[in-house]
Amino acid sequence: MRSPLSILGICLITMSIFLGGCGSDEQSATSSSSVAASSASSEKSTAPISDARNTPIVQAAKKVGPAVVGITNKAVARDWFNRQVEIDKGTGSGVIFRSDGYIVTNNHVIEGAKDITVALADGRTLPATLVGTDPYSDLAVIKVDATDLPTAEFGNSDDIMVGEPAIAIGNPLGLEFQGSVTAGVISALNRTLTIGDNRLKLLQTDAAINPGNSGGALVNADGQVIGINSAKLAATGVEGIGFAIPINTAKPIIDELINKGHVTYPYLGVGVLDKQTAAQAGYKLNVDAGVIVMQLELGSPADQAGIRQRDLILKIDGKDTNTVADLRSIIAEHKVGDNITITISRNGQVGDVTATLAEMPTNN
Repeated sequence: MRSPLSILGICLITMSIFLGGCGSDEQSATSSSSVAASSASSEKSTAPISDARNTPIVQAAKKVGPAVVGITNKAVARDWFNRQVEIDKGTGSGVIFRSDGYIVTNNHVIEGAKDITVALADGRTLPATLVGTDPYSDLAVIKVDATDLPTAEFGNSDDIMVGEPAIAIGNPLGLEFQGSVTAGVISALNRTLTIGDNRLKLLQTDAAINPGNSGGALVNADGQVIGINSAKLAATGVEGIGFAIPINTAKPIIDELINKGHVTYPYLGVGVLDKQTAAQAGYKLNVDAGVIVMQLELGSPADQAGIRQRDLILKIDGKDTNTVADLRSIIAEHKVGDNITITISRNGQVGDVTATLAEMPTNN
């Protein structure tokens, strides 16, 4: 069965608009209409805007919109004659957070890219270089060679309230709809979802998020970015369930990507199964508690601590580890270099070992 959760795809849809009519009379009428419309627009722009129309959503869109960009991911493929050809793998969105060209987006937007092109809100198109990626959090930082760019202000995602306005700005379905604004509310906080092999705590919103919005901004009514749009539930009959990476989660990751090009995560070095994951893998796990060690990396912290295959990990630092998610969450709460106490069961004997967490290898 396919999971109902789908990472936002990065697709490019080209829409052609056909204008009917030809001939000098119609062209003249069209030209006159254009002049009139332009004049009306000019007059309209000088008129004061009422408070009823100049809502927080309008103000937020004006403030953040110029800092939201379109990102085109170009990859290399083979044609029928086995020749290398460059193709548009898709498009997504990004948010400029530094005026010297630094942009945050989703990892899945630029994953596998040979070339990255950024479309600015002012109409310019610039090549971008990859600064760093973090598949675990689905975040990436890219950079364009430009200065004095408009930037978005990062807010505080820890003080968000359920029910407050949420505004999504991005490029749904490709650059044809660049800078689209949708609005809703914050539906829930700290939604823990499994995306691939990772578990992420995300903001839930009913602001419309579509393929192409990935990497765009989720904004509060003060015009501050509170999240990076990342995923949506895609299933029959499901509407209005989108997710964003909280900006407070993203900030330290962005800093580390700029400084190191990757993010450092603590690493124990075991592959474990619980009852549910064992059943999915075709095993029957007859235990009431704990997770079983199925794989052990040689030389890893777990190996050095004396853990062996088929051991049951019952607790870490006194916290139960009855699921794979339990173990991952506890490890994620620590830093590289931390010592942890692991309670294991081996052949019916229960005891504690101590492991010193190491930095996760970059190829893991």
